[in-house]
Amino acid sequence: MWWGYLFGFLWVQVSFSEKQAQLGNFRVTVNNLGMIGNSFKGSYLVQGFKSAEFPKGSGIEHVFEGGLWLGAKKGNSIVVTTGAIDDPSGYTTGKAGFEFSAEPGATLLERSSLPDQITYSPLAVSHQDLVADFTDRYTVVPGTQIPIQNLENGPLQADVHFEAYNWNYSFANFFLIYNFTIKNVGFEVWDSLFVGFWLDAVIRNTTITPAGSGGTQFYNRGGNGYIDSLQMAYEFDVSGDPGFTDTYIGLKFLGSEYRGEFYHPARFPSAPLGFRTTFQSWTFRDFTGQFRSPQNDAERWVKMSTSLTDRPDWATLVIPALRIAGNRSMLVSGGPYLGVRPGDSIQVAFAFVFARKTPDGNPNSADSPQQKAELVQNARWAQAAYNGEDANFNGVLDPGEDLNGDGRLTRFILPSPPAIRRFRYEIEPNLIRLYWDASAEESIDPISRKKDFEGYRIYKTTLGFDVKEVVDVLSELKLIAQFDRPGNGIGYDNGFSAIRLPEPKYFPGDPTPYVYKYEIRGVTNGWQHAIALTAFDEGDPTRNLESLESSQQATLRRVFAGAPPNQGFVLGDPYVYPNPYYERAAWEGGSSAHEDRRIMFANLPPHCEVSIYTAAGDLVYRFEHHMDDPAMQAQDSRWYQTYSEPEKLVMSGGEHGWNLLSRYGQIIARGLYVFAVKDLATGQIRTGKFVIIR
Repeated sequence: MWWGYLFGFLWVQVSFSEKQAQLGNFRVTVNNLGMIGNSFKGSYLVQGFKSAEFPKGSGIEHVFEGGLWLGAKKGNSIVVTTGAIDDPSGYTTGKAGFEFSAEPGATLLERSSLPDQITYSPLAVSHQDLVADFTDRYTVVPGTQIPIQNLENGPLQADVHFEAYNWNYSFANFFLIYNFTIKNVGFEVWDSLFVGFWLDAVIRNTTITPAGSGGTQFYNRGGNGYIDSLQMAYEFDVSGDPGFTDTYIGLKFLGSEYRGEFYHPARFPSAPLGFRTTFQSWTFRDFTGQFRSPQNDAERWVKMSTSLTDRPDWATLVIPALRIAGNRSMLVSGGPYLGVRPGDSIQVAFAFVFARKTPDGNPNSADSPQQKAELVQNARWAQAAYNGEDANFNGVLDPGEDLNGDGRLTRFILPSPPAIRRFRYEIEPNLIRLYWDASAEESIDPISRKKDFEGYRIYKTTLGFDVKEVVDVLSELKLIAQFDRPGNGIGYDNGFSAIRLPEPKYFPGDPTPYVYKYEIRGVTNGWQHAIALTAFDEGDPTRNLESLESSQQATLRRVFAGAPPNQGFVLGDPYVYPNPYYERAAWEGGSSAHEDRRIMFANLPPHCEVSIYTAAGDLVYRFEHHMDDPAMQAQDSRWYQTYSEPEKLVMSGGEHGWNLLSRYGQIIARGLYVFAVKDLATGQIRTGKFVIIR
């Protein structure tokens, strides 16, 4: 994607693009310069992306911005290329500290290993890969006349191939992996190269405290730490939004390969002596304090090549100081890589690990082992994803580890739960029917290479889950049904006869044979219910692997029971509910914004026009309803954006919400209103009335 703007009097375009990594239980901005986050600008390209939200839909942000750092001795100079630094306004093309560029026309490629995704590619590593190439070779941004500012010792002359990976598996939907391949494309040797990732983590609940509000007071509430055994730095909220930000973000070094050797601080025999990871943290633009910021390439290289953990007062003074609220960034680096010659390449991988705090009765500032229990567990899963076939993590393909039979060590392979390929809903008043196919039963685990399908689980939220101030929808899901293979002592042993159809059901225009049906009865019309369908396997005791379940997020839909499409008004006249409408209906939640109000029109034809008038006949508002486009609901009531996910709506097809604002955006008065529904297929018109009481 091109990004254009005025530079002097010359219109220039630069190759800058970004997307959201969102197959896991997070929404993270990734760009084609290998950065993370968007400095709370929503999106540089005005896409409205979250910076690094976890859990998805919670409003809890975790990252201001971050980028790759490369530092080496080159000749008589120390050169450090920074992909991002602690700048209060974040990335701008050519700004000092943002030293990577993309070639003209370069963009961020998306691909998926899921066959039913439009981005499916056999080259994909994860459920959502984001792939790009960038470089530090330029002193002027390619395709422009914009100089890259303050290049102290010139470019390092590095080309970088970048891939980001994320999965929707329930056991792997909490980490995002960045995999870099760094190539020396210059004419000089890089000596004592360190590769790091710098991260400005900021954990705040933006539904409570809007992003960036309050200036310094928004950013200086974080605490930090480092787990040496995991090579992972982390941040948590000490005093920003306590009770609404019980989460962690970790920045973890996963491993590296160089000249056919495996590099990792565990110092296996294949790792060169002296290789290590380092951890640094410094206060935003503080050049005098205990955690002072680096000001030039030499100081940045020192930060990369030394570690706070080396200090003799690490346990007694540094750790307690890091737990005090402050505006600090984190840097995790690996090195040194010695004698990197022109043409040499180095592969380095990092993970961003999200986790909920495990409550232990103590405040966040305690940062206790129990509070970090989920963070540690999630970090180990991220490491397992990197290890792939390397079961004993020694960097060597040992006998029995070549699972795909290609004769080489393959990383980024995860055990895989069964996959549900197709599902759909039928909706009636007070009834939701869920159908799905049997493809999960043919799934083959890439690790065990067995068909290990065991059963299905169905989850649903309780009534009113969505109108709380902070909602983590996955944690609100409750198991309502499970069906699994009989006679093997796993699960309920109840079989599938209660849900299996006598004959597969087919829907118009859909060739999928739907084999299973489950009905949810007694559902209140107009209220939102989040529903998820998962498949799970039998586990693998020989590998000490518990039963794995497919992603709730992958099949999660926001479903509303209600009236079906009313073709030709054969089901009766349209109507409105609640009627009369009292201000702040129960389903509207705590929002004080009038855009978040909602009244429902029901018994609508599949394609119709709805006009609302005062009792005197003045037009108040008009909208079109189309049953095959439920996301249109968000255009007439912002409620669906505030409390739901418009892209995951499943509506009955005969209902439409309106926010009770006039066509001029004014709050309508109390009183009697008349509406007319015109069937766009037949031209027939039906009318009705409703009352507003405030």
